[in-house]
Amino acid sequence: MRILFIGDIVGKVGRRMLSENLMNLKKEHGANFTIVNGENAAHGKGITERIYKEILGYGADFITLGNHTFAKREIYDVLDRDVRMVRPANYPEGVPGKGYGIVNVNGRKLLIMNLQGRSFMPAIDCPFKKADAILEHVEADEIFVDFHSETTSESLAMGHYLDGRADAVVGTHTHVQTNDEQVLPGGTKYITDAGMTGFKDGILGIRKEEVIDRFLYQLPVRHNVPEEGAGILSGVIIDTKTHKIDKIRIEEKSARP
Repeated sequence: MRILFIGDIVGKVGRRMLSENLMNLKKEHGANFTIVNGENAAHGKGITERIYKEILGYGADFITLGNHTFAKREIYDVLDRDVRMVRPANYPEGVPGKGYGIVNVNGRKLLIMNLQGRSFMPAIDCPFKKADAILEHVEADEIFVDFHSETTSESLAMGHYLDGRADAVVGTHTHVQTNDEQVLPGGTKYITDAGMTGFKDGILGIRKEEVIDRFLYQLPVRHNVPEEGAGILSGVIIDTKTHKIDKIRIEEKSARP
């Protein structure tokens, strides 16, 4: 199975980059299935039902989320009724949505699990124990994990913890594509962060001036995600049969000042 994963879609520029490149990427890499992290798709924070359908319309097969899952209240009902989008599984019992999904891809059962780290993140349930609980009672031919984590150490710990039990553990959240794609000793394909898809000439998809001001003055700043400008698309292609993981990165040229 060849899985194409696209990292954190940030705002309108990210959605445009997805719409303009996804179908070509699927064809170029022979992807059987495409997963997109959409937790920042609605102007950098959360996702709406309209944008959820928009992303699927571009050719994505499944959407994972993260710590901004519940930023838009209208998505609560969608999470409860739709099987093509999951939120982190280690949120407490009773919150909307599910933490994993099972899909049929060419006759094989693919388990897609979404987990969220706890280092410098909201204090939710243990992602390691939640992964164990899911794997104990769910059977699948292939297992893909989107681990939405702030720190490289927690991400790599999850990779090694699931090594040999998951086919792939792919990190999201930091919006910076890392250079550590690898096949772990037990065969699990791993990368600490797949990177982001959004506005290239800022800081993590946000206007750089606003982020710099926050560090300079330590005052609350509303982060505005640009609706136009040069974009970047980041992700990975994973081949579960040949045990390969390769980075994908498409950058548009920035406008000259």
